[in-house]
Amino acid sequence: MENLENNLKILKELGFEEIFVKNTKEELLKQLNEEIQKCTKCDLHLSRTQAVLGEGNPDAKLMFIGEAPGADEDRLGRPFVGRAGQLLTKAIQNAGLKREDVYIANINKCRPPNNRTPTIEEQEACLPYLLRQIEIINPSVLCLLGATACRGILKREVQITKERGKILEWQGKKVFLTYHPAYVLRNPKEEGTFFEDIKKVVELARSDG
Repeated sequence: MENLENNLKILKELGFEEIFVKNTKEELLKQLNEEIQKCTKCDLHLSRTQAVLGEGNPDAKLMFIGEAPGADEDRLGRPFVGRAGQLLTKAIQNAGLKREDVYIANINKCRPPNNRTPTIEEQEACLPYLLRQIEIINPSVLCLLGATACRGILKREVQITKERGKILEWQGKKVFLTYHPAYVLRNPKEEGTFFEDIKKVVELARSDG
């Protein structure tokens, strides 16, 4: 056993580490998904169809974080697939990327009844799952979509209409604040600003990697 461990160590030092880490991120995300499907840490599990972990490139430099799943997301098990998700996808494409190039997740993994904002207690119960996602994916830039996502990561209240466009630092990563696309749907005059913000955050991720 000791000889085997020494041989593995030598192979890693010679640059063959990818042999040992291949699919590690995918496997870790799969395990995390299995865990959240069984989660009962808050009452949101009582009304969910399924928990929604997130999706995208596990090696993404850019990670988008929203609030919580809506009805379409709860039904399909995918984040941002309703009208707000279609707008986000359009903005990402407009910035020169595909949805598959980034990673998309939410603060909360279960849909709140009637799409209400998750309570502070619900956010805090779910946040460890998101933090583990961020650790696994290890993006260089986080784009926080809306006040709930900002509060969950930054641990303070954020007036997104005043602070959007800001670039902050969080645990060695750059954090960009912008509107949630659902807000943009309710306020169409902000669509141009939102699209420009997504262009800026994409450029930020490109320049950082």
